[in-house]
Amino acid sequence: MWDLSKKTAIVTGASRGIGFGIAQALLDAGCSVAICARNRSAVDDAKNRLKGPAERILAVPADVSIESDVENLFQQVQSQFSGLDLLINNAGAFDGGPVEDLSLQAWNNVVTSCLTGTFLCTRAAFRIMKPQQRGRILNIGSISAQRPRENSTAYTAAKFGVQGFTHAAALEGRRHGIVVSCLHPGNVLVERRQASGVKADDEPMMPVSSIVTAAMTMLTMPDNVNFLEAIVLPNEQLYVGRG
Repeated sequence: MWDLSKKTAIVTGASRGIGFGIAQALLDAGCSVAICARNRSAVDDAKNRLKGPAERILAVPADVSIESDVENLFQQVQSQFSGLDLLINNAGAFDGGPVEDLSLQAWNNVVTSCLTGTFLCTRAAFRIMKPQQRGRILNIGSISAQRPRENSTAYTAAKFGVQGFTHAAALEGRRHGIVVSCLHPGNVLVERRQASGVKADDEPMMPVSSIVTAAMTMLTMPDNVNFLEAIVLPNEQLYVGRG
């Protein structure tokens, strides 16, 4: 369905869920893929579960909120694959609660994972893509960047930031052939939401495959087209005026 042969991609936060699903779809489309996650055992396990030629898969433990980790990730990709065509900024974290009870540590964990990580990886990608005069970056946002729910100030702020960052980076990139887009998922039945016992996880859900299909559609647009933003959610999920 999609042809990305001879392309190279990086997918952050790819040990499970949306990131893992996108990584597998990229491999199926013929792409060479580098995946990262904070935990060495998690990223190695993901590599073993991915179906594709071993020479087209690179697994690197990396915390995208740490500058040196990001630099090492991109250096390894350059060393093994030479060049970079696609970056999928999927890594993130969620922590919530009433704003008066939210700790600075929780705030920083969410904001640095979701927003600072997106900046650091995009900066590294621009440094490779600008000389090439081509490249595509897809940021995984959230419908929380459009309609926040209660007790989610850190996550909502971070995802609003990702949306704004996407627009600004798209503006900077377009004269250099770099396309920057943002995909906002609604409720996705990822591993952490299965039997979590959290009330919000009883809402209508869609499978990871729905988001993967949307992501691959955005990633395979013609080079002169930017699918700037998309919101994908279960048809019955609360969205307009949700609380």
